[in-house]
Amino acid sequence: MEINFYSLGAAEEVTGSKHVFEVDGKSYLVDCGAFQGSRAEADRKNREFGIAGDRIEGVLITHGHFDHCGMLPLLTKNGYRGNMYATPATRDISSLVMMDSANIQARDAEYLRKQARKRGEKFTWEPLYTEKDAIEATGQIMGISYHRPFYPGDGVQCEFFDAGHILGSAMAYVTVKKNSKETRILFSGDLGRRGKPIIRDPDTQGPAPDYLVIESTYGDRRHDKTGDALKKLAEIVRWAVKDRGKIIIPSFAIERTQELVYYFHLLVDNGEIPPIPMYVDSPMATNATTIFQVHPECYDDDIHEAFIRHHKNPFGFNSLHFTTSVEESKALNNLQGPAVIISADGMCEAGRIQHHLANNIGNPATTILLVGFMAQNTLGRRIQNREAEVKIHGMWFKRKARVEDINAFSAHADYAEADEWLGSLDTSRLKKIFIVHGEPKAQAAFKQYLKDRGRPEPVIVRYGETYNLA
Repeated sequence: MEINFYSLGAAEEVTGSKHVFEVDGKSYLVDCGAFQGSRAEADRKNREFGIAGDRIEGVLITHGHFDHCGMLPLLTKNGYRGNMYATPATRDISSLVMMDSANIQARDAEYLRKQARKRGEKFTWEPLYTEKDAIEATGQIMGISYHRPFYPGDGVQCEFFDAGHILGSAMAYVTVKKNSKETRILFSGDLGRRGKPIIRDPDTQGPAPDYLVIESTYGDRRHDKTGDALKKLAEIVRWAVKDRGKIIIPSFAIERTQELVYYFHLLVDNGEIPPIPMYVDSPMATNATTIFQVHPECYDDDIHEAFIRHHKNPFGFNSLHFTTSVEESKALNNLQGPAVIISADGMCEAGRIQHHLANNIGNPATTILLVGFMAQNTLGRRIQNREAEVKIHGMWFKRKARVEDINAFSAHADYAEADEWLGSLDTSRLKKIFIVHGEPKAQAAFKQYLKDRGRPEPVIVRYGETYNLA
């Protein structure tokens, strides 16, 4: 039996997760995510898929974030006709994310077409995929609950364990059996954190793996404590009330938005901040919140008490408004503060958040609150770097708004939390740890940290490099 592993994305970078393991020449894909960052480079990488669809036996989807599921329609478009496996919540979220991406690409194409016509130029750019492709990909996803083994191929068993990252997120535990030999590979997906609201802690069950493929987004950073973060959040709200300013929060539509609403609600309930108008200006976030409500099987036990103690719906309260139309979104431009506007995309690369930034970044009464990881070459990273000027929609804007970071709300484990989770596993058979999904500096620090802790050999995965597992 020959087992090989290699990565076609999220190798020495954070986005574009696409990992392959081969069993006797048959290929299985773990995640099929989109690259994000520099527009031209991301477009090129997403089009250069790296593996033909008809070479793949089965696809495992760890969760519904764009950088893990966003290229599934392109996989279908490229000829893949087999099953894709995900938890039921991930299936629903992935469908939403893929359709949203198809819509954004269609709008971008129309905008670029108009701009090219104005310049008298030929329009050449085409979307990566369409709504039809997204619908076809969704039809290939099979919902498999946690702790229910299934078989994506001959002699290959997989079981999903809760990764504690976002609703429905999973670690993919793969067991390859042939004759009397058994090899176990655990793919962490994006690893979550203990003690987060709404969803459960990362699972520590399962037999001892031989190999671990683990993310390293925060391989060189620790998160703030949640209590300190809530104090800072309350302080930012009080600034906004005093200055009658807006708080603009770029947020991933799935998990982060619902968690932020939950925390704002708790602060109001506890009397730590006054009620402040809050607008979730993201159709996808609105739809994702509905998905949250129909998947209670993913909730932490404590959330059920929160439903009763705080509100029938902890994802919504009297000061919260969900915008549904473009007109409602545009009306927020004329809104007088204080107010909170939460809008996607989380890295500020697309969506309505760009309009809110363009309209408010030059106002010193505005606070731009960053609550998640910002990849290299994204607008979010440039704002995080406090650049004096940033380009939005092809125009330059001077930044006069205050920029604040709160990293305690991140859904990714930091390096110490990841090692703590690793220490709770049965590692009696663990031979090697493969490090993926992180920037080089973070990965180097995480590798050294694992070595210093006496963990089995950590290896930073290089793009396209093959590693033999059996």
